Amino acid sequence: MARVSLERIFKRYPQRGSADGNDAVSGETVVLRGIDLDVEDGEFLVLVGASGCGKSTLLRAIAGLETVTSGQIAIGNRVVNDLPPKARNIAMVFQSYALYPHLTVYDNLAFGLRRTRGWGREDTISNTVTEPGSPVVERFLVSATRSLPPALRYRSAREAAVNRRVRQVAQTLQIDTLLDRLPKQLSGGQKQRVALGRAMARNPDVFLMDEPLSNLDAKLRAETRAQIVSLQRQLGITTIYVTHDQTEAMTMGDRIAIVNNGQIVQLGKPMELYRRPVDRYVAGFIGSPPMNFLPARFVAPMMMTGLGGNWKFQLPDTWKSALSSYGNCELTLGLRPEALSLGAKAPENLSGAIASLETLGSDTYATVDLETGDSRQVTARLDAEVSLAIGDRVWLAIDPARVHLFDRETGVALS
Repeated sequence: MARVSLERIFKRYPQRGSADGNDAVSGETVVLRGIDLDVEDGEFLVLVGASGCGKSTLLRAIAGLETVTSGQIAIGNRVVNDLPPKARNIAMVFQSYALYPHLTVYDNLAFGLRRTRGWGREDTISNTVTEPGSPVVERFLVSATRSLPPALRYRSAREAAVNRRVRQVAQTLQIDTLLDRLPKQLSGGQKQRVALGRAMARNPDVFLMDEPLSNLDAKLRAETRAQIVSLQRQLGITTIYVTHDQTEAMTMGDRIAIVNNGQIVQLGKPMELYRRPVDRYVAGFIGSPPMNFLPARFVAPMMMTGLGGNWKFQLPDTWKSALSSYGNCELTLGLRPEALSLGAKAPENLSGAIASLETLGSDTYATVDLETGDSRQVTARLDAEVSLAIGDRVWLAIDPARVHLFDRETGVALS
């Protein structure tokens, strides 16, 4: 286990036609922009963001698969910028599983252990050439008995240690009955567990996972998600997990880092990001269905109105401090689906027609075309027992205690 520390990480790629990448205007593409991040020992941190935001590049830089343009990467007490991937004592799980198709599950799990220098070799093993148990004699015996049935093959002390570790990991992941199969004989979920097992077997300082569940169906993804979290808690290994799925981020991470345009825009615990987003980007990214945004006008002292004047409601006094520097001006109103409920016809409620209904058993999500004259929609989380049909006209009440306000120009949250 180890702490991971990133200081001012930049990654630039020269564009075509720029030999050295020094052209600051058009000769380079900046992927990572001064990232600072500390991942605590034993923490499960999730990097989440839209495709192309730089999260996978950052993970590959930590792994040593990408070199950074500038900045420092430390794992534990070591600066690892100049170390190759194999010297960083990390294990990476890829989106594509990356299993060796010609090797059995057992050999896939054992592959990294067999190639880790010194792994499993006890101090009692002699280094002489002629004494039984020496590396040279062991290699000869292993080679000479390789064609025999498994029960009759010679197994060196090192291979015995590899065997114990492989079977321990396989039992933990409940794949011990699959050890003799080839990857083509496995389901997607089984392949994913083998990939996880190969990473676990080496007992690394850090796990790096790059969207490992994206190839699984919804049910299997939920099951494997819970299994990964349980294993990480059990092993206590520092884990950095990359995903574009905010549901995975919310349910798995101790903390979440939201990445946008090569920068970490907010870092915090899942519910902290959900309840107190720093800007409109985070507010719209975290939450399913996403937050609704409406243009609105703040009218002193504490009134919010629609730009068309078709609704208005009073803000609670808790907003006084945040709005003290604002006069009558346009803001962006943010409303989570749970901040809207069915209400009566009233000036403070939003009116519109039901455009779609999504019934999930415990809840119904209703998408409403608002009567604002600008084709705006909002999604409301309603009780599953509500009786509604497409086209019904409804009025939605706003819970003032659950509103979010954002600066219209900068998108920064008011708080």
